[in-house]
Amino acid sequence: MKIPALILPLCGALAVSLVVAQEELADQPVPQAVPTKALLPEFTEGDQVVSHTRQFFVFGGEPGMRGTAANLAEETKDEFLRLLEEQDEWKIRIGVELSGQPGDPVPLRTTAMELFFGEQGYQIKVHVNLSRDLQRDPFKRAITSALIYERGLRERAEAETEVPFSVPPWLIEGLQEATAWRLQQSDRRLYDKLFQHSGLFQLRDLFAVSEAGFHALDAVSKAAFRVSSGALVMALLEQPEGKTGFRDFLAEVAPFQGEMPSLLRRHFPELNLSENSMAKWWALQLANKGTAPLTESLSVAETERGLEEALRIRHRDAEGDVQEIPFHQWQQASEMTEAERIESVRLAQDDLLRLSYRSFPSYRALLVEYQALLEDFAKGTTAQLPKMLGALSETRQTMVKKAEMARDFMDYFEITRARETSGAFEDYLKLKARLKDQPNRRTDDLSKYLDRLDPLFALPEESRSADLAIDGVLPF
Repeated sequence: MKIPALILPLCGALAVSLVVAQEELADQPVPQAVPTKALLPEFTEGDQVVSHTRQFFVFGGEPGMRGTAANLAEETKDEFLRLLEEQDEWKIRIGVELSGQPGDPVPLRTTAMELFFGEQGYQIKVHVNLSRDLQRDPFKRAITSALIYERGLRERAEAETEVPFSVPPWLIEGLQEATAWRLQQSDRRLYDKLFQHSGLFQLRDLFAVSEAGFHALDAVSKAAFRVSSGALVMALLEQPEGKTGFRDFLAEVAPFQGEMPSLLRRHFPELNLSENSMAKWWALQLANKGTAPLTESLSVAETERGLEEALRIRHRDAEGDVQEIPFHQWQQASEMTEAERIESVRLAQDDLLRLSYRSFPSYRALLVEYQALLEDFAKGTTAQLPKMLGALSETRQTMVKKAEMARDFMDYFEITRARETSGAFEDYLKLKARLKDQPNRRTDDLSKYLDRLDPLFALPEESRSADLAIDGVLPF
């Protein structure tokens, strides 16, 4: 994810997107259980694929695509259960209907969900349009939503109900982001940028975003919304008895009609706080996730920014107001007592120490020299300051230019030579081709069974390419 650099100039865009999403767009009808005689038409065994836990059954589309969808649904559920640290105890089956094919007109929504109530009790069906193929993220989002609905319906009496069921977008996005963080697939810098801007929006705004409002957000706003939601979900899970409370919360959230903070406080007693306190607690979670580990070094540009912020003299003027002066302009702060000079550089020394933990490695010697110069200023030994500061400034400029040259060279290399083959993997490619042309097929019963299953899990494009290759046509 390379969105962090875009967040800063587009902070205002998020606020505008939220206003448009909440005030100008009408919400789509929320899913609710409705009476029906039959959820699905009858299919023969070859027309549907049942997942290995038998909770998901996929119909429509090509056989290979059905197998892919079933596996991806099970992967989503496995991640969901691992996050909550619980066993699989599903009670309601989830149907997945595939329709359309790549190249068809793309609808506004490629995934949608329905709840049914019939002779077999509650049923859940996820509609997936394949006009843009099977998109991994939207599909996993729809399955996550279906799993939350299943949790809310699991212990509910099997009877028709007029209560609308709705899962808030922040919960779906938060669960997906929490899973990505657990799998180390998330970007810490997003949390850091959001914390610097106080989350960009209040918790009440997070809870107020509807499904229609979420889909109206632009890409950057969705990224900020997802990270904010993920921080909230992870903070809930990290509360005392957090996972138990979260499982109970999921069982009630879909049919819940009240204010979201009250439901959270019911299942997380430690959050029995005011709205402002809850917002501060949420911001603390953003700060915690945004803090880089000590083993992560800053780039040259990031180290330079840290140096500019650290090298400042802070003192009080005649009116008692705190003034900040860049260290290279130390002459403006020369009219101070020794005690005042010592106090004026204390924060700068602390900042340099913290920066040294994660600075670009070649800067560490410079940080030591800056610490010595700050000490000289505090003692009033300033005769060599202009010369030494000038020399350090020249060294820093040289390092910045070298870093820019290295970046430019890498860009040049990628543009001009990245498409050339080096031959380093020639032996590997030959071995792969030989194994493909002369496969060592096993003849035991298990291998024969797996060979028969293999075509079911080939994507349609792969099957088509294989057929064209057999006919002697190049599959362009």
